This record gives sequence, C-alpha cells and structure tokens, in this order.
Amino acid sequence: MALAPMKKAMKAGTKKVAMKAAMKANKTMKAMKAKRISIVAKGRMAKSMVFKGKKEKTIGGIKKEGLVVNKRGKVVSKKASAKGKRSHFPRARVRQQLVASVVKVVVLVSVVAVYCIRVARA
Repeated sequence: MALAPMKKAMKAGTKKVAMKAAMKANKTMKAMKAKRISIVAKGRMAKSMVFKGKKEKTIGGIKKEGLVVNKRGKVVSKKASAKGKRSHFPRARVRQQLVASVVKVVVLVSVVAVYCIRVARA
C-alpha cells in the first residue's frame, strides 16, 4: 500500500524537471529581424519622395532620372511632360493665328473675349 503514494511522488518530480527543461528551451529565443523598409513610393507624394531621394522608385517604376519639376513646381514624369508639350504647343500656335486672323477680319470696336476656337485634329 505504501508503494502507490511513492510512485505518485516520483512522477511529480520528473514532471517538474521536464517542465523546467522545456521552459529553459523557450527562454533562448532568436532576436527578431529588423522590419524591411519598402523602396517603392506609393500615394499622392510618391514622385516627390523619389525626386528627393527618400524612396527609390514609384509604383509605375519611375526613378529619379525620369522625373522633372514643372514650371508650377510640381514633380512630374519627364516623358509625360515632354509628350504634353509636343501635343499642346503646336495647337496653341494655330489657335493664336486663328484668333489674330479673326481680329484682323472683324474690326472690333470693343474688347471681345474669344473663349475657344476648336482646331480640327487629324
């Protein structure tokens, strides 16, 4: 009859030892890695961040070499800006010539605002 309580006491002792070993294993954790910071700029200020050098590129893949500041001070794509200039200024010149010819033909007594003369596009 004395054997049963002794068996229980031994079991409890071995459990404690095993538990301590398990806890010790838990304590030795590896240090966590540092959070990886994104090099891709996102959002409204993306181009500006890339231009300043805070990020490497935009979501569209534009790097610093592909950006330029326009006359209003906004950072814009170099390619898109050049394309806009190519398409706008020839039409603007034609529009100015048309307005000038209209003013010559119609002798204006007072100042008249010419809002828009549409130019036929090819």
